This record gives sequence, structure tokens and C-alpha cells, in this order.
Amino acid sequence: MRTAPARQPWAYPLLITLLASSLGVSGAPAPLYALYERRWDLAPITTTLVFAAYAVAALVAVLVAGPASDKFGRKPLLLGAAVTMIAGLVVFMTAGGVTALFVARVLHGAAVGTAVVAGSAALLDLRPEHGQRTGHLTGIMLNVGMAVTVLGASVLAQFGPDPYVVPYAVVTVVIAGLLVGLVAMGEPHGGRTGRASGRLRLSRPRVPAAIAGDFRFAVLGVMAAWSVLGVYLSLFPAFAGVSTGIHSLVFGGLVVAAMAGAGAIAQAFTGRVVARRAAVVGDFGTAVALLLSVAALDSHHASLVGAAAVLMGLSFGLAFGGSLRHLGSVVPAGHRGEVMSAYYVLAYSALAVPTILAGWAATTWGLAAVFPWFSLAVAGVCVVAGSLGVRGARVPVAA
Repeated sequence: MRTAPARQPWAYPLLITLLASSLGVSGAPAPLYALYERRWDLAPITTTLVFAAYAVAALVAVLVAGPASDKFGRKPLLLGAAVTMIAGLVVFMTAGGVTALFVARVLHGAAVGTAVVAGSAALLDLRPEHGQRTGHLTGIMLNVGMAVTVLGASVLAQFGPDPYVVPYAVVTVVIAGLLVGLVAMGEPHGGRTGRASGRLRLSRPRVPAAIAGDFRFAVLGVMAAWSVLGVYLSLFPAFAGVSTGIHSLVFGGLVVAAMAGAGAIAQAFTGRVVARRAAVVGDFGTAVALLLSVAALDSHHASLVGAAAVLMGLSFGLAFGGSLRHLGSVVPAGHRGEVMSAYYVLAYSALAVPTILAGWAATTWGLAAVFPWFSLAVAGVCVVAGSLGVRGARVPVAA
């Protein structure tokens, strides 16, 4: 029986907050990577591999989480995700070497990937008639969670008593509070067909043929945007510090938070814009922002680097939010978990692979030499995504 929508009106905001906090968990180490690099003498490729371990684990998780949540329910997966997030935070707080970083990021990748897919599907279960609005709110809160956590972690690491413990301890308290709410929450998905004790299998995500065109358009723009996100969360804070000569954790955190915060603002104020149109503008805007970011870093001026990060966030917010809203409005009720799995599998692939390549190239030739080429390649993908969106608006592919 579906009791959560009627008897637990707080379940919807609880899940929105969980998604925001999940992205916060994924971004919390971003301003601290420079500390780990100096503490254990890590090369850029090692930092990006640590980051990519998260993305790979998340990719595997979303393969399982969508079909499993459709069959067995959203709540068991969300509970397991919250507990695993806390376990990963504890590993971070007790880390004694780079191996612990890999373990923590794998735990967080599995947890966040599960939470994002099952949580997104649960939100659609709770308010199925508001698919676009749910996608809109989800996109905003994911960016808000990342911005608040990254900035908070950098401030706590810079001025707190222990930079390797305090930021993670604060996030742990937040996740523990959400875990209590999840325990009290009813199961949102009344259409599950199996029992929680059943066997989970790795299954291939599927996209119904009726929405294949919409899916291709939405996912290509998100893949380009998340490629940028991967570099911003792994290498960009340290690179911005080297470029500007400002070696401060808070500055690196501000750059990432400015990008994520601007993304939230862009989505908040464009909710009435047609989703496809917002995504197309975001795709082309991200291409421009990438090229301007290269020029800003070459200028060595902190204000220009910050302005480029804001522009990147505005474009990223439109691309990600518009794509998510568009997809949320066309997903059939019986395929929400599978479709969201396919969506995030491709998104996390884009988060991992370009980041690893950028880290390897930065270790070999230096990030200053590699970043322009990386930006040019991703800008090209953004232009292709925007062009497909323009074409799709003229010719309804799904029809």
C-alpha cells in the first residue's frame, strides 16, 4: 500500500534533502585533495583515480539500483545508501594513507549512486503528476548540496581544529539525521513486484522506444556537463590556486561553490522556461564558458577565474536542470527506475573517463598544458548536444 504520499507529506522534502546531501558527500573531499597531495606526495593521476573510483562505483550502483528499486522498493536501498555514506565518512576521518581514500570513495560512489537513482524514482512515485517540477527541484538541490558542502568543508578544513576530520564529522551528523527520517518513512513505491529478501541481479538499463529520442538529447548534454564537473571537483581547485597564486583551501572551495551555486540559481529562475530550450541554451553556454575559463586561468586573475566559474555554473545548471526536467516529464511510470539508471550510468561514465584522462595527461604534461585541449573537446560535445536539441525541437523524434 502506498501510504507515504497521503500520510507523510514530509517524505518528499526529506528525499529532496537526501539527494542534496548525497551530492554534498560526493563533493566534500574536493577542496581537501590539495592537502592529501601534499600530505602523501600524490601525483595528479592519483588524485583523479581516487575521484574516478567514486564514479565507477556509482556507475555499478546505478545499474543495480534502478531495476532493484522498481522490484523491491525504494526504502531498503535508501536506508542502505545512507548507512554506507556514513561508513565512507568514517573511513575518511580515520584515513592513514591513499588506500583509505580509495575505499572511502568506492563506498561513497556506491551509496550516492544508489541514493540518486532510488531517490529520484521515489520522488516521482510520491508526486507522479509533477514530473517536470520534481526534475526542476532535484537539479536545484543537487547543486545547492554540493555548493554548501564544498564551501563548508573548505572553511572547516582551513580554520577548524583538524582539517582531516571535522569536515567529515559535520556531514556525518547531517546524514545520520536523514537516516532517522528514512527509518520512519513509508515505502513510496507501491508497485514493487518482489520481496526485499529476493535476489538482486545486475541488469541492463532499458529506455522505452517511445522516449528514445528525448533520452538521447537529455543524456548527451548531461554527459558533457558532468565531464566538466569531474575536473572541477578533482583538479580545478588546486589548478586555480596555482594559476592565481592563492594557495588557500577556502579559495579553492569558493571556486567550486561558485560554480555549483550558480547552477542552482540558473535552475531556480528558469523553471518556467521550456525544459528543452533551457537545456539547449545550457549546452551552448557551457561550450562558451569552457573557452572563457581557459582565458581566465591564463590571465592569473582571481576575479576572472571566479567569474568564469559562475558563468560555468549558470550554463551547467541550465544544461543539467533542463535535461533532467525534460526527461522527468516523459518517463513512463513503469520504467522510472530503469530509465534513471540508464541516465546516471552514462552521466557517471562521463564523470569518470574524461577525469582519468585529464589526470593522466596532467601528470605527463602538466594541467596548464592539458586543460585547454580538454576544454576544447568537451565544448565540441556541448555544441553537438545543443544542435541535437535544436533539431529535435523542429522534428519530434519520439513520435
